[in-house]
Amino acid sequence: MTKKLIYFLCTGNSCRSQIAEGWARHLGGDRFEVHSAGVETHGLHLRAVATMREVGVDISRHESKLIDMSLLNRADFVITLCGDANDKCPMTPPHVTRLHWGFEDPAKATGTEEEIQAKFGKVRDAIRDKISAFFAEEPRK
Repeated sequence: MTKKLIYFLCTGNSCRSQIAEGWARHLGGDRFEVHSAGVETHGLHLRAVATMREVGVDISRHESKLIDMSLLNRADFVITLCGDANDKCPMTPPHVTRLHWGFEDPAKATGTEEEIQAKFGKVRDAIRDKISAFFAEEPRK
């Protein structure tokens, strides 16, 4: 069985796309090859690492990467997680299924420490739910 390649894209590949990559690897098992990247690199957000650690998913070794055209062209699914990445993502070949899942940027959260952590948790859980639903719908071929 050939693994399907999922490529998550966001602006800086620091937070939402890293969380999505972590969840997809954790929930998808051997069914998928999973990568993430950005139209820019902003470094791995430490709160993204911490919020995933809270649920037992380690993304601490992830790195912020720019879009790799060879991965983009090999992908079965390219999933953008923010409007900026959706607008700036290069053209994809006809065989690539492009999806846009817009999520609020938790890195822009303001307020108390507890409110900021709550925003990261909310986005983390929303991404998990979307990936779980996607995996439930994606046929096993």
